[in-house]
Amino acid sequence: MSAPENPQLEPQPLNSEPPAPAPFVVVPFAAPAPAPQPTLPAPRAGENPVWSGWDVLLILVLTAVTFVVAQVVVIPGLFRLVYPHGNLTDLSQKPALALVSQLLLYVVMAFYMVGLVQGKYHTRFWQAIRWNWPGIAGVSFVGVGVLMLGFDLLGRFLPMPKNTPFDQFFDEPFDAYLTAVFAVTLGPLMEELFFRGFLYPVVARRWGAVSGVLLTALPFGLMHFYQYGNSWGAVLIVFMVGVVLTTVRAMTKSVAASFLAHVGYNATLMALVAWSTDGFKHMEKAGMLLFRL
Repeated sequence: MSAPENPQLEPQPLNSEPPAPAPFVVVPFAAPAPAPQPTLPAPRAGENPVWSGWDVLLILVLTAVTFVVAQVVVIPGLFRLVYPHGNLTDLSQKPALALVSQLLLYVVMAFYMVGLVQGKYHTRFWQAIRWNWPGIAGVSFVGVGVLMLGFDLLGRFLPMPKNTPFDQFFDEPFDAYLTAVFAVTLGPLMEELFFRGFLYPVVARRWGAVSGVLLTALPFGLMHFYQYGNSWGAVLIVFMVGVVLTTVRAMTKSVAASFLAHVGYNATLMALVAWSTDGFKHMEKAGMLLFRL
């Protein structure tokens, strides 16, 4: 009987090689997970403009400085060239002087606003201010402006001055038509760009939409205080108009929408004044409509 075979005792071939060692695997070092960053609270009212409140304040300062320079230096000098023998006091009462001054003010403001957004923050201007043209639906916002004429009824129960500095803009038909063009073009455009484009989103981001609406409409009304003969009744009506315009801006997220409502309001008033005064020839028939522009 043969002995059992033992594979471990079997002779190995002379040319056999030892088994290859197991491969050495390098396990990559796992970096620790980054610490969670604190999440910033979302802006209130969904408004988060690229500019700050200090930028808005700087626009106000620049506007005031430009207004003073235009009134004291630029415009009187220009009118001296056109009317070399005119009295400076009389020239200062010309509506064209105020309109040219206003135009210069608007040009400076527009250049600074665009330069601020595109130069400092590298953002497209119309996109940053949320222009968002509403298209054919914009007709409805013009209708909102027409409906705001209902605020005129409130003026019948408020103290209103008989004469205001604004009356001089309608002493002559030419001045009246020039003022009317301003009231439906550059006037509402620049006011909407500043109040509803720049001011409202900064205030709403910090204190919410309701506060943004009220705190935007308040300086909008106070801006017309001197223009309407220091009449608080007229300022209250303009404040209410500002509330509606800012509400349109807040609900639609569109400055273009509030601009169209503003144009609709001013254009309807100007049309009523022109119709009631036979083309601005009999301004005594205008009544209290001029307190709303």
